[in-house]
Amino acid sequence: MSHITWTTETLYEELKSVTLGGNICLYTPEICETLVPKINRINTLKKEKNAIILAHSYVVPEIVRCVADYVGDSYGLSKQAKNTTADTIIFSAVKFMAETAKLLNPSKNVYIPGTFNGCSLADSITTHDIKQLKKKYPNYVFMCYINTTAAVKAECDVCVTSSNVYDIAEKIDSNYIYFLPDKLMGKNLINELKRRNCHKTIRYWDGSCYVHEEYNPEMIDYVRLKHPNISVLAHPECSPDIVDRADYTGSTSQIINHVKDTSHDSYFLLTECGLTSRLQTEIPNKKFVGTCTMCKYMKANSLDNIEAVLKSPTEAQNISIDSETRHKAIHCIEKMFELAE
Repeated sequence: MSHITWTTETLYEELKSVTLGGNICLYTPEICETLVPKINRINTLKKEKNAIILAHSYVVPEIVRCVADYVGDSYGLSKQAKNTTADTIIFSAVKFMAETAKLLNPSKNVYIPGTFNGCSLADSITTHDIKQLKKKYPNYVFMCYINTTAAVKAECDVCVTSSNVYDIAEKIDSNYIYFLPDKLMGKNLINELKRRNCHKTIRYWDGSCYVHEEYNPEMIDYVRLKHPNISVLAHPECSPDIVDRADYTGSTSQIINHVKDTSHDSYFLLTECGLTSRLQTEIPNKKFVGTCTMCKYMKANSLDNIEAVLKSPTEAQNISIDSETRHKAIHCIEKMFELAE
C-alpha cells in the first residue's frame, strides 16, 4: 500500500496487530506519529525518481506494509526485479539479494539501503573455496542456494531457492551434487531425496544461517505442550531435527500460502520473525505464538536509510558487478529458471 498517503491513525490501524519482536516492532500511536512523515516522504521520492522498493518479508513491518512495492522471498523478488520498468531498484534486504536483481537488470541502478548488509550464510563461502572444491570433486554438479554472492554463483552450475531445491536436485542430470553453502539445507535435501526414492550422492558445505540454526527440538515440544492444537511451520534452513518435528516445511512464500489456506487454532513459525509480523498484518484474525528470532542483517534496513539512498546514494550502497562475473552468474540463475518453471 505504498501508493496511499498515510496518517497516524491509518498507520496504527495497519500495524497495531504486530505483537512479536519486542520493542523493535512495537507500534503505539506515538511511534506511528514519528514514522508517518518518513513514509510519506519516501513514497513521494519513489515517484520522482521512477524507483521501486523490493523488500524481503524479514525486514521491519513499516517497510513491508508502507513503502515496499513488492514483498517476497529471494526467488519472488528476483522475478519482480526481472520484470520491472523502473529506472532504480532499492532492495531492502541483504546484499546478495540486491546482487541478484543487478544480475537480472544490468542497465538499472540497484541500491542496498543499509551499509551493514552481510549475511552469515552467504559470507560462509568464497570463490577460492569453490575452486578448491571443484578440483577435489571434478565430477560433481555445483548447486548453490540463492543466498550466495554473485561471485559464488559465477563459479556454480545452477542456483536454487528454498522452494525449488528438492525438485531441481531431483531433475538435474547428474547423480553427484555438491550443495552449498547451507549444511542444514544440505542434510534436509539428502533426507527428502531419500523420501522420493531418488538415489544421488550429495555433499555439502559447512555454512549456516545463524537465525535458523538456533532453534532446537525442545522448543517445539514446549510450545506443543502449551498449545496442543498448534501448527508448527519450519523453513528448510532449520536442522533436520526441527524439520522432522514440524507439521509443514517450506520457503517463506510457501509458509505464507500454507497459513492462508489452513485453519488451525494457532501457528508457530520457525523462521525470522519478520514473516510472523507480516502475517499478523495480512491476516490479523489468526493467532501466532512463539519467540522472536531476528536477523541483524535484515533488521539493519530502516526507513531512514531508504530515504537517504533515494536522495543521495553512496558508492557503498551501489551494487555493481563486473561483466565477466555477471556473464557466468547469470547462466547459473537462468539454469534455475529453466529447471523450476
